[in-house]
Amino acid sequence: MTGPNDLSITIDPASAEPPFEQVRAQLAALIRSGRLLPGDRLPTVRALAAHLGLAANTVARTYKELEAAGLVETRGRAGTVVASGEHTADVALAALAARYAVAAREAGVDDATAVDLVRSALRSS
Repeated sequence: MTGPNDLSITIDPASAEPPFEQVRAQLAALIRSGRLLPGDRLPTVRALAAHLGLAANTVARTYKELEAAGLVETRGRAGTVVASGEHTADVALAALAARYAVAAREAGVDDATAVDLVRSALRSS
């Protein structure tokens, strides 16, 4: 489960944008960028609200908006998770590619070799 501290969400009290919309936009961006992947559990409404200093109803509204957009699914007592769907397949692959790129850099592999390894893996699959 992703905890409230794992999410880089901030609220700007001086913003004309309501807090629920600030949270919604930031969570949607985390999902679309691949930082949150299908199946990742979001913090509970109460935990995220407490972390951000917001009312629980504000975060609940955010989750409802994200669910209506098809970005998350609420599974009752199991919590709220990032939805799996067509719109997230390329995002999930982009996140995996980014992780691969970091691993290649850390291993000291140059770009050409890293790309060759991917091509080889694609040919053998």
